[in-house]
Amino acid sequence: MMIEARGLTKRFDEFVAVDSLDLKIGSGEWFIFLGHNGAGKTTTIRMLLGLTTPSDGSGNVLGLNAARDGIEVRRRTGY
Repeated sequence: MMIEARGLTKRFDEFVAVDSLDLKIGSGEWFIFLGHNGAGKTTTIRMLLGLTTPSDGSGNVLGLNAARDGIEVRRRTGY
């Protein structure tokens, strides 16, 4: 998998921005985040890039753990 999230969750005090997201995006697949303001799109991307730590769950990008290897994830994705 190019991008994988398992139970990815982000809480800000009582507000849950992303709630147990499971996602698999393979090589050559396209994926678009659509949703209203406050739906958790940016928060999800920030967790997958290692810019913010998930409250629960994990994210992997290009075989790297996003939380642990965020700098390398950003380097490889051009962020």
